[in-house]
Amino acid sequence: MMRAWPLAIGLLLLAWLWLGPLAGMARRAFSPHMILHLGVMVVAAPLIVIGLLRLFPETRAPRQPMLAGLAASALDFAVVWGWHAPALHEAAARWDRVFALQQLSFLMAGFVLWWICLAARDGKARAAGALAMLFTSMHMAMLGVLLVLAPALLYAPQFCLGAFGLDPLADQQLGGGLMALFGALPFVVGGAFIALRLAAAEA
Repeated sequence: MMRAWPLAIGLLLLAWLWLGPLAGMARRAFSPHMILHLGVMVVAAPLIVIGLLRLFPETRAPRQPMLAGLAASALDFAVVWGWHAPALHEAAARWDRVFALQQLSFLMAGFVLWWICLAARDGKARAAGALAMLFTSMHMAMLGVLLVLAPALLYAPQFCLGAFGLDPLADQQLGGGLMALFGALPFVVGGAFIALRLAAAEA
């Protein structure tokens, strides 16, 4: 069972993210929302996937890896950009059930993407995984930059009260910066890792 330690850490992290104080803060200020979002999608989700793949090492990527990788990237794009549209973001902040749906969709999208990419075993699947990671890093960085550059609040003031001593606009910009850096970097690293495995296998 020692092989499953990433799974255990990922599940414990999820419990802390969702049951701790960050969940409440995320519904009142933007940067805590982004910390929660990134914690679920780029930390907990890959840890859970790695743990499951260590427990079940015979798992293979889908038979059509390029299609699966594109679909997983498109799902991630739709989930991330959709929930950051003002109407959906504010609905998640306002209502418990919508917030739960938001968080579960973040986990699902992250899990599917990391699973398809990290379960790759042959060259074609690894190439598809690297491309999916590249596309995901690009759209995460793009959304983050747009949030940083926004000259005014994008969301209703009651859901952007500011956090960590920052005023609401600075807090929104901090959230965008976190998305641009820590939303993109894990996928850049993941894509590079998969590309290196592909190169080593073909050497």
